Amino acid sequence: MYARKFRKEQAHEDGIWCCAWSKFEKENFEIIATGSVDDKIKIWSWQRENLELRHTCEGHQLGVVSVDINNTGSIIASSSLDAMIRIWDVESGKPIKTIDASPADAWTVSFSPDGKNIASGSYSGKVNVFNLDTGKKETNFQVDEKGKFTMSISYSPDGKYLACGSIDGFVYIYDLEANKLLHSFEGHAMPIRSLAFSPNSQVICTGSDDNYIKVFDV
Repeated sequence: MYARKFRKEQAHEDGIWCCAWSKFEKENFEIIATGSVDDKIKIWSWQRENLELRHTCEGHQLGVVSVDINNTGSIIASSSLDAMIRIWDVESGKPIKTIDASPADAWTVSFSPDGKNIASGSYSGKVNVFNLDTGKKETNFQVDEKGKFTMSISYSPDGKYLACGSIDGFVYIYDLEANKLLHSFEGHAMPIRSLAFSPNSQVICTGSDDNYIKVFDV
């Protein structure tokens, strides 16, 4: 049965477009990262069913559209309408690195399962993969030959696949080991805002502006 556990009013100064949840292994508590049109990222701790603000991270010049947390809960990646990807230290709230993904080539960001790379979708249908240590673009590949905006992106938990959702409703599954596009199909009639793999990496769930949730076999 539905029950609200917590409510935080005025959590940001403007609309909140993204959030991510993970466990901060170093201190053994859960963290939530939120990103807002107010250009800020906020890092919260979730303990004893209470949300407590730990850090407010400033640096983006335009609204934050995506956040992700690495597998140990120690680092946050954020992307913004300013075409920058920024990396933040969870413990201190301080910036670690800034990756310039311009022009206008940073939308949804996703950490690889090993935490070594960050993938980001782009307006041109390309996926860019950046090395976290160097901040340099390690590779990129075209998933949408029509050049449609890649709105959502997710690594499979086993690290073998990268799934992308397009503005025109198409789903793309890229085989990272074989370095080739595995599947592409029309999943929705409208933009795919979010997608996620099942824990066994064999099934994917997509959500779209067409009000549908769909589940596909990879």
